[in-house]
Amino acid sequence: MASLTRPSHLQSATKARLSPRAFQLHARQSFSTSHSLYASPPGEPEPEAIQGGTPKAKRSKPLTKVQQEFLDKALRVNHAGELAATLIYTAQTPPIAKAHPHLRPLMKHMYDQEAGHFKTFNHLLARHRIRPTAMYPVWQAAATVLGWGTGVMGREAAMACTEAVETEIGDHYNEQVRVFLQWVQEMEDRGEEVGEELTSLVKDVKRIRDEELEHLDHAVENDAKEANPYELLTGVIRAGCRGAIWITEKV
Repeated sequence: MASLTRPSHLQSATKARLSPRAFQLHARQSFSTSHSLYASPPGEPEPEAIQGGTPKAKRSKPLTKVQQEFLDKALRVNHAGELAATLIYTAQTPPIAKAHPHLRPLMKHMYDQEAGHFKTFNHLLARHRIRPTAMYPVWQAAATVLGWGTGVMGREAAMACTEAVETEIGDHYNEQVRVFLQWVQEMEDRGEEVGEELTSLVKDVKRIRDEELEHLDHAVENDAKEANPYELLTGVIRAGCRGAIWITEKV
């Protein structure tokens, strides 16, 4: 049975990951200086009041209740999904790298990108005062078991796992990008200032989506579709991802 011990490069990279307790402390510390997505800091004068006689600047507008609920769900799911991704690659790497040493750089590359995504969503949850999912410990265990199980099944199964997960995650990020761009368009139509935070959020989610889809391409290139049984394996994993997304949005 393959060991679950993380390779040295993964051990050093994962030290930065926050535990649920550490994340909550980090979030509380960050909340004292954070602001809502579009609102100006308390006590700061409106743009048109800074210089008398100048044309009025566009006003920013706080999120509506519906928009805030969507943002809460989206970022909570993204955070949990990136946690799961780092743990899947952590568990897959030892058996895959041992049997196929040439894949070690690819596994490290994908892991490093997922760790970067996780760090981004750690920051965004704290900044926007969004709690992580209460299912955090469950997803930690499930992701580790999935990664180890597909890793010991072989290269094809591990890559099929990546293909299935990234297919669902890619669709999920695409939906978020569409919604955020709709917000931008509506604000511009009303003559409101979009603001750097929303612009940056759209840019981050699009970049992360593209990197996730890059992982999907790598998986297909490395014979994901040769896994046996391919349809059953990917079908179960994709269904599990959809279920995890639904639960995480609510819990």
